Amino acid sequence: MNEIWAGIQEAVRLIFSLDADLIGITLRSLEVSLTALVIASALALPFGTWLAIRRFKYRRFAIAVLNALMGLPPVVVGLVVYLMLSRSGPFGVLGLLFTPFAMIIAQVIIITPLIASITHQAMRELWSEYHDLLISLNTSKRQRVAALIWDGRRTLMTAALAGFGRAIGEVGAIMIVGGNIDHVTRVLTTAIALETGKGDFALALGLGFVLIALTLMVNFAIHALSRTEREGTW
Repeated sequence: MNEIWAGIQEAVRLIFSLDADLIGITLRSLEVSLTALVIASALALPFGTWLAIRRFKYRRFAIAVLNALMGLPPVVVGLVVYLMLSRSGPFGVLGLLFTPFAMIIAQVIIITPLIASITHQAMRELWSEYHDLLISLNTSKRQRVAALIWDGRRTLMTAALAGFGRAIGEVGAIMIVGGNIDHVTRVLTTAIALETGKGDFALALGLGFVLIALTLMVNFAIHALSRTEREGTW
């Protein structure tokens, strides 16, 4: 118990003293996860909305596959990306393995189905309300998608938040493709695993506190933005 308390005290000291290692790892985590989130959202939001309004033969099968991909094991994603980017893989010549770019690829694959599935569920309900209006206005499919995304933006921010939470908390896939290299690919989750294994509980706890704080800050930011938009509509 004394060791845990001492570790917490040291962790607080590291945070308030702006420890260089802690700051570097935190910024790298944000860079990787936010980049992955932007790319995944750019893919998932239009696709999820399109899937909600489009009717085609294998639509139910596509939705089932999308929902199944939400539970895709991250270590499997990491393994596939590793094989694709390794020297013997088709993209090995690019030299992307054990770089932040490889970690971004893995996170995009992991969170895109999650964001797309939540988007589809939200847009399906919104489409049932706007269907007659948008059809009567003779809008194109692109215009319908854009209109639904704009009107459902608060719900879509929640979808993006869910994606960010999964991305920044991911450890298995990015450990495989990133290698946890100090000052290169070491992020919050992999650093916590490493420092815990080394017995450096102070830094591990400090990184854990930062990870929790980042998640809370994003939640509060989304909540504040949504509240501001609601107040602005009255």
